[in-house]
Amino acid sequence: MSEIRVGVSAAEEMLRGPLDVRRERFGRLEDAGIDHVFVPDHVSFHTGIGMDGLIQAATAAALSERLQVHIGVYLLALRHPVPVARQIASVCESAPGRLVLGVGVGGEDRHEFEVCGVDPATRGRRTDESLEALRGLLGGAPTSFAGDFFEFEEALIVPAPDPAVPILVGGRAPAALTRTARFADGWLGIWSTADRYARTIESVEAQAEAAGRSEVEWQHGLQLWVGIDEDVDRGRAHLARRMEGFYRVPYERFERYSPVGTPAAIAEYLRPYAEAGCRIFNVMAVSPSTDAAIDGVAEVRRVLRA
Repeated sequence: MSEIRVGVSAAEEMLRGPLDVRRERFGRLEDAGIDHVFVPDHVSFHTGIGMDGLIQAATAAALSERLQVHIGVYLLALRHPVPVARQIASVCESAPGRLVLGVGVGGEDRHEFEVCGVDPATRGRRTDESLEALRGLLGGAPTSFAGDFFEFEEALIVPAPDPAVPILVGGRAPAALTRTARFADGWLGIWSTADRYARTIESVEAQAEAAGRSEVEWQHGLQLWVGIDEDVDRGRAHLARRMEGFYRVPYERFERYSPVGTPAAIAEYLRPYAEAGCRIFNVMAVSPSTDAAIDGVAEVRRVLRA
């Protein structure tokens, strides 16, 4: 079984602002032993905030020679798969073997899909078509596809990423699990207990086996918010404020899935997920400072891998 990899969300000052500050932050990540950074993807989320996941991945990859860059999660249904394949291949030319693509269907803000001209009710089927098309497009051979939403003939994207880009699929609905089994290299869990996580990846792998995908080298992951603080009450207050500001819903809906405390306490919370088969942890850490968040996640990694 592959080793556990722990990454941290790329904070705002890691990707914006003075170049020397950004380089310093990425240097700190490398020195701390963090395995990867992960970046989100939204076009226009709630109040209009957004960030293009592949552009940010390219920026992050250029600021480090070692760190992997994960996208968690990319709203594939908002794009056409051919230009997406070209963007992925372009990132991989400058950072081969360092990109991991997490894909999701969104859902927290239906208006985000509407302003892009996409019926929110079709986002799952669009994602399925795009994932099927991407598998061919990223293989380096001429690819034709005809579906309900996308159609093209003899599209060729070269050079193909080498090594291939792992694809993880997020989501908790049965359709998301079937999507993972059909197209992905792993499930990217969120808002899940450890018991449910274990049952979910068992279901995914069983479905993949039944579909004839028995040779997958699974890379299951978990994405979660945490509050790293010696003072649990203070950490919970900071975490609640950040999450409510982002999702526009009460923190209590997320509390059971979002641990707060010391790095050792966070690591103990994550241990059952690792025992269930999780190998990638994307940690959105809320701490008094960015440096404290980096150091805290690095300590979580050290304790968890020990």
